[in-house]
Amino acid sequence: MSSNPNHPYLYSGFSRYLRGRFGCRVQKLPLSVAMGCPNRNGAIGRGGCIFCGGTGGASPLLFGLTSLQEQLERGRQALWRKYGRCKFLLYLQAFSNTYAPAEELKALYDRLLGWDPENVAGLSIGTRPDCLPPEVLDLLAEYAQRHTLWVELGLQSAHDKTLRLIHRGHTVMQFTQAVEDLKLRKVNVCAHVILGLPEENRKQMLETASFLRRVGVDGVKLHMLYVLEGTPLARIWREGKLRLLDQEEYISLAVDFLERLSPSIIIQRLVSDPPPDYLAPDWLKYKTETISGIQTEMERRETWQGYA
Repeated sequence: MSSNPNHPYLYSGFSRYLRGRFGCRVQKLPLSVAMGCPNRNGAIGRGGCIFCGGTGGASPLLFGLTSLQEQLERGRQALWRKYGRCKFLLYLQAFSNTYAPAEELKALYDRLLGWDPENVAGLSIGTRPDCLPPEVLDLLAEYAQRHTLWVELGLQSAHDKTLRLIHRGHTVMQFTQAVEDLKLRKVNVCAHVILGLPEENRKQMLETASFLRRVGVDGVKLHMLYVLEGTPLARIWREGKLRLLDQEEYISLAVDFLERLSPSIIIQRLVSDPPPDYLAPDWLKYKTETISGIQTEMERRETWQGYA
């Protein structure tokens, strides 16, 4: 553990945060409602980001499931088998889950919160910074007053050049504005970041950590870039134009990243959890080993989240 008495933990973990808030174990239950994405349907672009597969980032647990009710029931059974009785943070994961009229979103969110009131701890809504018009922001503010609510915003990098290269379809300024709009309405914001993006060096990746600290996000998810079949990234990788980080590099970089984040930022993820049929890098199959490696490296350095 850290040698700093003000930091009893190496980093601010999400599971520990939720247990402190609810007094019991809380697990995310991933869901897909096929809401779509403006970067895929032609509204601002087609095909999506160069790394995005046809499921829009959906959890492998959802593959083959269609109805929302089936996802909820199967998810509950799977989580209770694995963890025992626990509460659920319902996670609208795939694609952009504020990309619909506000009245449709309200009907969906109300349905989810009413599904199992005794065990639903709240909502986590994955979306893009350019899918938050004023009426949706105000709707989210209403839920944040009464429920635990997180909005997960894909940033990936704090560099516009990189965002253009990966065909992200939004700018860093749009992300900054979205965070400001959500924070003004007292909505928790979790930023998604990918380490190892094409043409980014270590300095640039760590600048993204410093950026997130400045804009005041409440949470961060760290991902390692991985390759899915059928994506533009797969073609670039096969052509030998992309070098993926190895496990040791990622562990060192993740620790550097954590050191630059405020200790108040909740770390919701430390490494990617790819689907079984992903192409590379092979070491992502060993998620537990990678997380353990990050913790070991922090202990070796005698460092902690927010140290830098």
